[in-house]
Amino acid sequence: MPRPNARLNSMKDNRPTKNHGWTRRQLGVACTLGAGGLLTSKLVHAQDLATFERLGLHQRFLWDSPINGHTRAEAQQFLNPPEDDQYKPCKEAFPSPSVPRGTVEAIPDWDESRLFPKTRRGLWIYRSHELDEANEPPDLMIFQDGNFYVDPEGPVRVPAVLDSMIHAGELRPTVAVFVDPGQRIEPRAADDPDRGQQRSVEYDTLSNLYVRFLLEEILPFVEARIGRRTTTDPSKRLICGISSGGICAFNAAWHRPDSFGRVLSHVGSFVNIRGGHNYPYLVRTTPRKPIRVFLTTGKKDLDIPIGSWPLGNQQMAAALEYSGYESRFVFSEGGHSLRHGGSILSESLRWLVR
Repeated sequence: MPRPNARLNSMKDNRPTKNHGWTRRQLGVACTLGAGGLLTSKLVHAQDLATFERLGLHQRFLWDSPINGHTRAEAQQFLNPPEDDQYKPCKEAFPSPSVPRGTVEAIPDWDESRLFPKTRRGLWIYRSHELDEANEPPDLMIFQDGNFYVDPEGPVRVPAVLDSMIHAGELRPTVAVFVDPGQRIEPRAADDPDRGQQRSVEYDTLSNLYVRFLLEEILPFVEARIGRRTTTDPSKRLICGISSGGICAFNAAWHRPDSFGRVLSHVGSFVNIRGGHNYPYLVRTTPRKPIRVFLTTGKKDLDIPIGSWPLGNQQMAAALEYSGYESRFVFSEGGHSLRHGGSILSESLRWLVR
């Protein structure tokens, strides 16, 4: 059997194979690498959700007992390790008294979802100062795990940062929506394969269901609440999250680049929770999408049986660069928290909206 490299190097014909849009070289690479389980007898040029589910990759990995001597308790060492102590909220999180402040409205028990029925969640809506006087539709930002990002005493303090940057002319008038994952209203069934993990169902699943939820349910509610439409320009729409919320943000833009053109992922879970480790392969083999991506992770980020967060993010960064995306990757000393992400939030936003 020939060595894989020799086999690939012998494939000089780079014309598309019949009907599928793949070149013979792409097909050779996919066959050699196995395509992460996503290549079957039916060739796929993007994410084949039917195959994804048939292989069981949509199911959450359950770490109930020790694996190779490793237990769930080990994960705690990666959450807010001592290396995170050096990171403080960025200076824009402390606006001077002269900076006009926006408003934040809290909706603590929003339960109107049809796509995720029988769930309730917290929502917060930020409106920048003098938003109603703006002539153009305001920019839009959506933050997953919203309570972490909206907290005025937390490590990120998004509303304060936005106030400072808008006052400085670095951002346009903005509406920011902070969305918590759903909590199931009814007790879970005994045979529930997700064990009540609604956050993972919403954030880690690689389908388009969550972005539909944002576009079809959350955004219309928000726009009705503020009494005006937000921009429809994807280059002025940013989506952000931490951990599973980070891959969720990328997944939303991946499925709907016409709706979200800017992604900010803090310590994103590009690992095998529900198949997210396949994204580097998909990024490399799918035609480039018009999205700009900012990724972060750290030396002390999670490293557990389902994957290494530092490695997963490095692979994503390499795939984005390889495929010609506008992307930036920052590797910190820290762990699986928002401490580092908060310290560079203003820098991240400047780069994404430039």
